[in-house]
Amino acid sequence: MTTTDTPRYAPEWLELREGADAAARAPELLEPLRARPAGGTVRVIHDLGCGTGSLGRWLAPRLDGPQEWVLHDHDPGLLELAAERAPRTAADGSPVTVRTRRGDLGSLTADDLAGASLVTASALLDVLTADEIEGLAAACAGAGCPVLLALSVAGRVELAPEDPLDAEIAEAFDAHQRRSGLLGPDAVAVASEAFARHGATVRTHASPWLLGPGESALAAEWLRGWVGAAVEHRPELEPRAERYLRRRLAECAAGGLRVVVHHDDLLALPRPVSPGPTGGVS
Repeated sequence: MTTTDTPRYAPEWLELREGADAAARAPELLEPLRARPAGGTVRVIHDLGCGTGSLGRWLAPRLDGPQEWVLHDHDPGLLELAAERAPRTAADGSPVTVRTRRGDLGSLTADDLAGASLVTASALLDVLTADEIEGLAAACAGAGCPVLLALSVAGRVELAPEDPLDAEIAEAFDAHQRRSGLLGPDAVAVASEAFARHGATVRTHASPWLLGPGESALAAEWLRGWVGAAVEHRPELEPRAERYLRRRLAECAAGGLRVVVHHDDLLALPRPVSPGPTGGVS
C-alpha cells in the first residue's frame, strides 16, 4: 500500500471511537504477552498505523516492564498527537518511551522490525490487500516476534430495531470494503492463513463494538460512514438510503437504536526456537 493510497482518518473520528475500541479489545489474547522481559530488557513494541495512539494508551498500562514504543504512521500530525499522548509508565510503574517513524506500512521488512518484542496494530488489516498481508506476515516472521492485530471488521452488523434495508446496506458496504483488492471483512481469515504459513500459532477472538444510548454520538457518525460507503458503491441506493439514514439517526438521537459492529482480534505467536544438535539454536 502506498502512502497516497492509505486511508487518512480525522483525529476527531479516532478520538470518538477510542472508548468503544477500548471496551471491545480482547484482553484474553494478552496472556501470552504478559511475561516480564528477563533482566530488565526493554520491550520494543511497533504500533503500525498508530493514528492518535489509542492502542498504546490501552496496551502499555497492561504490560509489565520497561517499554519502547515505535509509532508508525504516514500522517505526521497523527504521529505528533500519538507521541504527545502516549503513556509514560507500564503496569508495574516501569518507564515507557516513544519514538516515531513516518513511512509506508506496505513496504515493511524484517530489518525494519529487527529487535521487536511485539508488533501491533488496530483497525489496519481490513484496509490491506492479500499481498500486503503476506508481506506483513513475512516481515514479522523474519523478526521472530508476536503480532497482535486488533479490531478488524468481520462483515457482520446487527441493528435493533431491524429495518428492511439493513441487509442491502450491509452487503453494499462490504462490497465497498473489498474495492481495489482490499480484503475488508475477509482480512482476518487471510491473515490467519498467512501467519500460519510462516509458522505462527494463530488465535482469534471476537471484539465487537456494542453501541447503545450511551454511545449515540459514535453510532450516528458510524451510521453516516456506513451508509455513505454503501451508496458510494451502489449509487442507485441513494434515494432509499437517504430516507433510511434519516430514520436511523432519529432513532439514535431518541436513544432507541442499538448497534453491534462485529470485529475480530488476532494474535500470532512465532514458532518457538528449537535446540540444535549441539545444544545451540536452529
